[in-house]
Amino acid sequence: MIESLRNIFAIPDLRKRLLFTFGLLAVYRIGCHIPTPGIDTQALLEFMREAENTFLGFVNTFTGGSLARVAVFALGIMPYITASIVLQLLTVVWPYLEKLSKEGELGRKKITQYTRYGTVLISIIQSTGIALWLEKAQSPGRAPLVPDGGWDFRLMTILTLTTGCAFVMWLGEQISERGVGNGISLVIFAGIVVGLPTAAIDTLGRVRAGELSIVKIVLLCVFMALVVAFIVFMERSQRRIPVQYAKRMVGRRVYGGQSTYIPLRVNTGGVIPVIFASSVITVPATVASMFEQEWLQKIADQLAWGQPTYYLLYVIGIVFFSYFYVSIIFNPADLAENMRKYGSFIPGIRSGKRTAEYIDRILTRITLVGALYLAAVSVLPEFLLTGFKVQNLPWIGAALDAYTPRWVTEGMGINFFFGGTSLLIVVGVAMDTLQQIESQLVMRNYEGFLKRGRIRGRRG
Repeated sequence: MIESLRNIFAIPDLRKRLLFTFGLLAVYRIGCHIPTPGIDTQALLEFMREAENTFLGFVNTFTGGSLARVAVFALGIMPYITASIVLQLLTVVWPYLEKLSKEGELGRKKITQYTRYGTVLISIIQSTGIALWLEKAQSPGRAPLVPDGGWDFRLMTILTLTTGCAFVMWLGEQISERGVGNGISLVIFAGIVVGLPTAAIDTLGRVRAGELSIVKIVLLCVFMALVVAFIVFMERSQRRIPVQYAKRMVGRRVYGGQSTYIPLRVNTGGVIPVIFASSVITVPATVASMFEQEWLQKIADQLAWGQPTYYLLYVIGIVFFSYFYVSIIFNPADLAENMRKYGSFIPGIRSGKRTAEYIDRILTRITLVGALYLAAVSVLPEFLLTGFKVQNLPWIGAALDAYTPRWVTEGMGINFFFGGTSLLIVVGVAMDTLQQIESQLVMRNYEGFLKRGRIRGRRG
């Protein structure tokens, strides 16, 4: 590892890219601590602490805690991600965007421009909602979040948050263009991992207070390492469908006849299904906190962490959005048609419709495996923290609660920081970034540059 780091900084271009990336991420973190004018930050922090398990807490994780203080970068990069997903969905149903997506680099630039416009529009809408919500939100018996409301505060908040989101989007694009890795992903990565020191300090504080023993901490560290290894294994897993190219004569030369494969990832949808399911499942709790309606509060209570209804709908949502997203980004019929045009085929499978059905059948099976894997990793942190409230199950809840261990029904009270969506994003972004750095090293390697010769990848 030390030798690899030395190799990285021995290449001037790669060293400049890394330093440029770290510099822009530092700028992003500074902006996350600059509060928006006109807000009582202390009252806001106390209010956000109470709303930690709602949609607000979910978004606050991706903004690196900046939403908890309504900082300049409080919206983070989420509007850009939302706009990207919306444009991707519209590409399927809107012929104009579908035509643009097939026009190569020029079409992609046009879609990127539309994504930027959509980001600004979504930022204005979200910042307007945040401004109006801040004026109305107030914890019982505490000071208001906005001492002096009105249109001056609203316009200032809209302008500040929208500009901050546009600037974060620009930072991400600059990192992708002139730095290392995907800038948008690294911005989210930086927002998540910044909470690791705080989580470690809190854990040590619980050890000193006697709430956690050293044995539990060691077991937790081992468990975290196993979970990370499992995620790396699943993210790298793929089903390889063999493909054979037919031989063809061009003049006196024979082309084709090679064998290759189609790599179908087990987790084709990535972390998108988890984000969609988390967003949908936490909306009732957020709405209930804004509108004091009794029936809304009952729904929110049933969808709180640890409740059977929450786990059931969460898993169903992840499975549904996994299939939904894969159906959008992957079309077996188009793949089969392209294979037929280029003279390739799957051994033992007839070209055309049969090939499309075969690929679709395999994709359906591995998507189910990927969806269950996402559900297991996403549910894990909630279970460790709050457990599974079996007593709320109809008919059999009371009997199960009498014989179920307390650590199952009440949880272990352990805040598994790198869990769920955060863990998937952190591991995925880290793997992709390391792979890009490794590619840069291999591309710049020549004989005599390294003592041990060619740099080998993780698979080599």
